Amino acid sequence: MRHPVVMGNWKLNGSKEMVTNLITDLNTALDGVTGVDVAVAPPVMYLDLAKHVIDQNNSNIILGAQNVDVNATGAFTGDISPEMLKDVGATHIIIGHSERREYHHESDEFVAQKFAFLKENGLIPVLCIGETDAQNEAGETVAVCARQLDAVIKAHGVEALNGAIIAYEPIWAIGTGKAATAEDAQRIHASIRAHIAEQSETVAKNVVIQYGGSVKPENAAAYFAQPDIDGALVGGAALNAESFAAIAKAAAVAKK
Repeated sequence: MRHPVVMGNWKLNGSKEMVTNLITDLNTALDGVTGVDVAVAPPVMYLDLAKHVIDQNNSNIILGAQNVDVNATGAFTGDISPEMLKDVGATHIIIGHSERREYHHESDEFVAQKFAFLKENGLIPVLCIGETDAQNEAGETVAVCARQLDAVIKAHGVEALNGAIIAYEPIWAIGTGKAATAEDAQRIHASIRAHIAEQSETVAKNVVIQYGGSVKPENAAAYFAQPDIDGALVGGAALNAESFAAIAKAAAVAKK
C-alpha cells in the first residue's frame, strides 16, 4: 500500500529566523495529522538548523535536501556528499529538478548517477521528471517522462525505483500559477506507472508518484483524489506553514 508523501521544496529561500519559525509553525499546524509523510527541503546552509528545530519540537517532520553531488570525498569544492546529508539527518533528497537540469545543465544520465549514489548510501531519491511547455504542446509529455525514467531504469534496473519517490512536475506549471488539471495529471501519472509496469508490475504498484507544479490548498484535494497521485512536491505554498499544512491534511484525508 502506497503511503502519501508531501514535500516542501524551499528552493533558494530562507534565513535562520525563517527556518525556525516555519518549522515550528508547521509542526503546530500538523498536530494530530496522520496518514501522510511530511518533509521539508531547506537550502543546504540551513539543514543542520532545521534538524535541530525538528528535534526540539519532537516533530515527525522529515528532513530533506535539494541536491546531492556524485563525489564521496576529496578535492571537489562546493560539492555535497550523501554521507554529509546523512550526517545532518536528511533522508529525502531531491534530484533532477528542472531548475537543476536547465541552469546547471544536468543530463538524464547525470541525474541517474545521483540516483544510484543516493541509493547506495541508504538515502531516498526524489526523482523529478517533467516536460516543457513546448513539449507539452507537441504532445511529447509521455515520451519525455519515459526517457527521463529510462535513464535510471536502463542504468540500474527497474528495482532501483523500490523505495524511491518520483515527482512529476510539468515545467510549465512550476512557479507560474498555471497547473495541470487533476484529470490531466492523473493521465500522466497513470502513464508513468504503466511505463514502469512494463518492466515490473510490483515496482509500479508500490512506487510513490507525487505531483508538483503550483499545488495549493485550493487544488490539492482534487489532485489527491486521483488514484495514481500519491502526494505532492510543493514550491511556493511550502513557504507558508498554514498553506503547506492544509495541503498535507488534504493528502491525509484523500488517501485514508
